[in-house]
Amino acid sequence: MKSVLEYKDYHLFMQDYYDERKRLGAFSWREFCKSAGFTSPNFLKLVCMGQSKLSKVKARAVAQAMKLVDYEEDYFCELVTFCNAEKDSVKKDALLEMQKIALEHKVRVVDGEAFQYYESWKYPVLRELVPMMPGATARDIAEECKEHVSAEEVHDILSFLVKAGFLKKDGEKVYSQTEQTVIGSKEALPIAIRSMHREMANMAVRAVDRYSPNERFFTGVTLSVNQEASNRIVEEINACCKKVLSIANEYKDLDQVCRINFQFFPVTEKIKEVRHA
Repeated sequence: MKSVLEYKDYHLFMQDYYDERKRLGAFSWREFCKSAGFTSPNFLKLVCMGQSKLSKVKARAVAQAMKLVDYEEDYFCELVTFCNAEKDSVKKDALLEMQKIALEHKVRVVDGEAFQYYESWKYPVLRELVPMMPGATARDIAEECKEHVSAEEVHDILSFLVKAGFLKKDGEKVYSQTEQTVIGSKEALPIAIRSMHREMANMAVRAVDRYSPNERFFTGVTLSVNQEASNRIVEEINACCKKVLSIANEYKDLDQVCRINFQFFPVTEKIKEVRHA
């Protein structure tokens, strides 16, 4: 079976471990539980089915029962923390620790690149800006940004974007975009994107007073919906995003980087029962 370092869900790893042991010979959930120190003969089966959680305290005992040693055991314990955590900050810390362990043992974890790309507005903005400024120095690029970024940061970010495949270096201080997109696991990427949404939303708040009305466009509506209407609105917003990108791609003489935020979120609880007068 695959190395534990290739997993992002401890439930799947434990299930694969059980299936592999079962395939090789007689093995039962009772035996698995007993070897990990559980009195319940079906507890680990319930964990694998997602009906119960493996505690942080018991994670190491289960890792040892599966004969994980050294860095594999540490990775599994971080994996349990990652899957069980409810706070994004805890999930991110666990995933970055998993990435560190994996990189030290020559296993590439692409989610680390997703986190780095989305951890700051600077990465996507510079990816758009730099191709429009051939020959520009890092200081020149930094001075064109509305939000503060240092020349040293620009240099480091460009190095990352090239190394990760988001920009291509065509010559001295000349860059072009690649078709590379940010790829991450279904467990990790939403955490990274939520971080970017928070940062971009804060920038939008500052933009209300920073720019005159002819430099920015803000609008919004408050409306009542049901689930079907909500689903259709989300589809319409997604279609609008694609249309906006297609319009921008029609032009070659680009001279500025902008950001569009669409926010559609509840401001009340769902009414469980409609009351009629």
